[in-house]
Amino acid sequence: MPLTFAKAGEPGTISRITGRDHTRRFLESLGFVEGETVMVISENGGNFILQVKDARIALDHSMASRIQIA
Repeated sequence: MPLTFAKAGEPGTISRITGRDHTRRFLESLGFVEGETVMVISENGGNFILQVKDARIALDHSMASRIQIA
């Protein structure tokens, strides 16, 4: 399921990153790689605060929807 459907505070494991090559590389450079645990900290107005690899990162809805979790 897309990361945008996850509830705040529930961890998930990244199963796939979709999108064009440059989009996938950008997300991977931020730490969003397959097998990594990610958690939604908060969502406000379509913008997400995410925790991955001991870092908090803000993504908009379109970028967050490219991250698939299990």
